[in-house]
Amino acid sequence: MALARDGFLRPVRRDGGASPVDDDAAVREFAAVCPGRAVSSPRPEGAERHPQLGSYLEAWAVHATDPEQRHRGASGGALTALSAWLTTTGRVNRVVGAGPAPAPRRTVSVTITDRESALAAAGSRYAPVATLADPQVLAAGTAVVAKPCEASALSRLAEIRNGVERPIILSFFCAGTPSQGATDDLVDELLPEPDDEVLSVRYRGCGWPGDFTVGTATGEHRMDYRRSWGDRLGPTMQWRCKICADGVGESADLVACDYWEVDAQGYPVFEEGDGRSGLLVRTERGREILHAALDAGVLRGEPLEAGRIAAVQPGQTWRRDNLGARLLGARLAGVRVPAYRGFPLLRLALRRPRQSFRAAKGAWRRARAARQR
Repeated sequence: MALARDGFLRPVRRDGGASPVDDDAAVREFAAVCPGRAVSSPRPEGAERHPQLGSYLEAWAVHATDPEQRHRGASGGALTALSAWLTTTGRVNRVVGAGPAPAPRRTVSVTITDRESALAAAGSRYAPVATLADPQVLAAGTAVVAKPCEASALSRLAEIRNGVERPIILSFFCAGTPSQGATDDLVDELLPEPDDEVLSVRYRGCGWPGDFTVGTATGEHRMDYRRSWGDRLGPTMQWRCKICADGVGESADLVACDYWEVDAQGYPVFEEGDGRSGLLVRTERGREILHAALDAGVLRGEPLEAGRIAAVQPGQTWRRDNLGARLLGARLAGVRVPAYRGFPLLRLALRRPRQSFRAAKGAWRRARAARQR
């Protein structure tokens, strides 16, 4: 995977020697797992079903009991705490996730083996990263923290490869991947002097939701979450993310999200506070991990109805409600879109026909304009 001129990671052919692209079996395997081609909605046995959140066994609001993990995590520190606990107790040998590169503007796949490396990777990274490029993602004794699309690909890859055990998959609600160029522009905007050395880049965390923060020799330079994500990073996300049916990590064992406070209109309030993570248990293995972590005092929380998580995640529910219509509009404009299997997109679109018509028409217009450029 290499960074393209548009600021996103794209697969490239390897230089010299045999390439996986030359192998027909590898091409077929890639086609079978690539979430740009198809994504399926799992149906675990005994699970309940929520139209916008997918299948789940339990829903919780939790936070890390370790104050530093809770403070540095993107919300309540749940994934940071689980990563540290899984490795330090020997439940897994490693957790593969994402974190800052030595050149801190970039985000790379990292390996977590203890509390310190879990803290180093804490917090969201709103930038391109190929987490699954790490060759250890299918090694025995591995857990993976990955975007929902990566969780889908990894789950499917383990399923079709004979003799490969499915790793523990942890995920998070994802609104989409912004361009690396947006990070670079925002960092440059916050630097006091253009030639200042960038020592660190933090997208969130160290508070909830936390500021976008650039560290230099002269101190930390910040922009609040509402402006950094809403005005700078979010608008640059790639097309595939805008038509994603699974921003909620349906293929994971456990998936975390911000359990926001909301205003009278139901929209998240981004005032700083102590973080809380919503947590959906997708599989029996995820349930065992969660309850063991609760019993060990690693996490503290309370069970709740899944609808309460949906209520504080309006971006995810809006996208799924409108996606069926948007996909139809894009198809009518001649744009190829992924195949989504098992998602109730048509049923959700038919609940609000006027809204769906507007969404389809808008998608058709945007797709037509993009094709004519």
